[in-house]
Amino acid sequence: MAYLPAVEIEYPQGESVGAAIIWLHGLGADGNDFAPIVPQLPLPAGLGVRFIFPHAPSIPVTINNGFVMPAWYDIKQLDVDRHVDTEQLRQSADWVHDLIDREIERGVPSESIVVAGFSQGGAVSFEAALTYPHRLAGIMALSTYFATAATVAVNPVQQALPLLICHGSEDPVVPESLGRQSVATLQKFGFKPEYVVYPMEHAVCPQQIVDIGRWIERTLTAKGSSECN
Repeated sequence: MAYLPAVEIEYPQGESVGAAIIWLHGLGADGNDFAPIVPQLPLPAGLGVRFIFPHAPSIPVTINNGFVMPAWYDIKQLDVDRHVDTEQLRQSADWVHDLIDREIERGVPSESIVVAGFSQGGAVSFEAALTYPHRLAGIMALSTYFATAATVAVNPVQQALPLLICHGSEDPVVPESLGRQSVATLQKFGFKPEYVVYPMEHAVCPQQIVDIGRWIERTLTAKGSSECN
């Protein structure tokens, strides 16, 4: 099977890998975008994690005048409703499912796999993780929106899945209101997402990196706990 090309980092170095995080980049970036964050995460010794940062294929993006760039799906209108190509988004989610399957084949239990994403990658992360047929460890959604909220078929096995949703209060690209909207939708589905807002734009800040590391440790240590805290 052909998998998405990806940057892979095992951290902390020298630890036996027992967990995995599949982390999707945003529009126009690639898998190298978040790789430098890994050494900054305050992960403890004994928690060996394989980070997988896949590269999205390059496709024409309507909001950028059809310019070809790395993208998980086409965005047709950059408005509050975010008119996106949902078929392309679901295809990207299927590719993430393939990566999850591969980690399971490598010996990582599904309950120890986190699906994460920034911006466009976060929208794919919601769809991919919530529809996956085996229990996962959690979802980490950064500066993003729930593009398939009206159509997603949540697999019952993912109920009570831990979710961390982070957003910048000054985000000019994905308004913070969309982050709150994602939280409200997930709560209607019966989830209890942890929502954290930072004084930043469409980015990641130092305090957030610390908080992400702590959430990863807490979530992977819990392995299937029904709470994020």
